[in-house]
Amino acid sequence: MKNFLDENFLLQTKTAQTLYHEYAAGMPIIDYHCHLNPKDIAEDRQFENLTQIWLYGDHYKWRAMRTNGVPENDITGDASDLRKFERWAETVPYTMRNPLYHWTHLELKTAFGIKKLLSPATAREIYDEASEKLRSKDYSVRNILKKYNVKLVCTTDDPVDSLEYHRKIKDDGFEIQVLPAWRPDKAMAVEDPVSYNRYLNTLSEVAGKEITGFSDLLGALEKQQKFFRDNGSRLSDHGIERMYYEDCSEAEVKSIFNKIRGGNRLDEDEVYKFKYAMLLELAQMDHAFGWVQQYHIGAIRNNNTRLFNQLGPDTGFDSIGDFEVALPLARFLDKLDQKGKLTKTILYNLNPGDNEVYATMLGNFQDGSVPGKIQFGSGWWFLDQKDGMERQMTALSTLGLLSRFVGMLTDSRSFLSYPRHEYFRRILCNLFGNDIENGELPAEIEWVGNIIKRICYYNARDYFEFDLPDPDVRK
Repeated sequence: MKNFLDENFLLQTKTAQTLYHEYAAGMPIIDYHCHLNPKDIAEDRQFENLTQIWLYGDHYKWRAMRTNGVPENDITGDASDLRKFERWAETVPYTMRNPLYHWTHLELKTAFGIKKLLSPATAREIYDEASEKLRSKDYSVRNILKKYNVKLVCTTDDPVDSLEYHRKIKDDGFEIQVLPAWRPDKAMAVEDPVSYNRYLNTLSEVAGKEITGFSDLLGALEKQQKFFRDNGSRLSDHGIERMYYEDCSEAEVKSIFNKIRGGNRLDEDEVYKFKYAMLLELAQMDHAFGWVQQYHIGAIRNNNTRLFNQLGPDTGFDSIGDFEVALPLARFLDKLDQKGKLTKTILYNLNPGDNEVYATMLGNFQDGSVPGKIQFGSGWWFLDQKDGMERQMTALSTLGLLSRFVGMLTDSRSFLSYPRHEYFRRILCNLFGNDIENGELPAEIEWVGNIIKRICYYNARDYFEFDLPDPDVRK
């Protein structure tokens, strides 16, 4: 029987252990998609206790707590931070075989050196020990990032954001790059005319451009995208239920925009047509800027109306969707390709049943201009766990080139989530190690080890063209 969470955690063979410890473990981290708050980094925030850094905003944990019978007041309500942590500690023993069990103990171990299992019996001891460490300067958010060997972070930012904190971080001379990433979802969120027009008014004010027509909207977005570029941004991101392909004329798009700008609700067909038109325009802007575009596709969001009204979005009431995938995605990418305006693209799916669809879609639009121009993104959200990662990498290996994969990201709001990179690297090394041990790959350890290093660091650095050093002369 192997010990839980020892140095060879998830590494089933000697070859996997060699690949991880000698090649993957020491590679720096490029976190090219996350939801960290740049204000916290700019101000080098220190958290008062473990609940604040670990449970605030973590809807993964909130969902598990609700499922375990914890009332909302002890999750997101008025209960004390200690009480919320105690309720999480009650839940953890019931999360076995959920990735939360692995992540919880891996984070406690790597961040605080705590190797005890979290339970009601150990809750207060662990809370006090971790909270005391968090109050020391060694555990400010900048020092946490350095502790995990992070070299670059891309946050997720709306076109109306001031980016003041990104500028402050740069002006401070902080050695870890913190770059904004362009997330224009609200610019196409036309389901609610009131909130959409409120957003357009804000965009108009920030961009200094009156928005009365569709071309005005595009002009304001282009101005803000230039502002993002001038502040270091080089990638965009879109969170969409499905890929849209609802062809319509320029006159029809303008008419739809005028309708909603006038405060009128769109019908479903008009919503889809407008979203398609916006995605197409935004993608062409990305191409003009030479950016990488990312599409996170397939979530049904805010399913619980009562609790959405009470708590707002991103609070644990989203799920995997089941939408038509292949045809609209193929037509959308083909439209851009025909125009010569398909930039580097990363596709993330949330439904594991679509893995092979996505993996084969990549090959349709690779053009030899750059290795892995169209990428199958890492297992995302509900698939950000051992089974999901293995299935994503297996599909990519079988139907594409895993060796050109840009690897892992945290997609997290927590500064303690960086062990997810370790988790991913162990799983990656185990896949290759098992194949070598089974005679399915040659025992070319140096070559395979260098492929692993590329997936962990070099591929992302080169793909995004980040200005980062070469940490290892062996490539």
